[in-house]
Amino acid sequence: MSDRFRFASIAAVPALALALAAGTAFAAAPEVAAPAPSYVRELLGIVVPLGFMILALLLVLRLLRRRFGITGSGAHLSVLQILPVGPRERVVLLQTRAGRILAIGVSAQSVNLIARLERDDVAAVDDDAAT
Repeated sequence: MSDRFRFASIAAVPALALALAAGTAFAAAPEVAAPAPSYVRELLGIVVPLGFMILALLLVLRLLRRRFGITGSGAHLSVLQILPVGPRERVVLLQTRAGRILAIGVSAQSVNLIARLERDDVAAVDDDAAT
């Protein structure tokens, strides 16, 4: 054998021995048991983001109600129609819970009652607008 080949094989012996020792060390190591799943942690991981989403939706609903005047079905007054008559003036038709219909003039400085209307007056206006 040549000296070069002998030197390469002698240098490879410690590396081979180290690799075998490491392989047996990993093979002999006992398996570590996986920790038991924490159901409380998993439940909190689902419930907490869900709670934040519900709170965010309620906040958006509240802001929309304030911004656009959206009222629930139990509101005391509901807006039937808004008719602009000037840059800052308008006539608003309101319906009370009792069924009365009020025509109100709204300007930048005041709100005034114009007239109390009957249901037939408003229904006739709606029918004429549809045709």
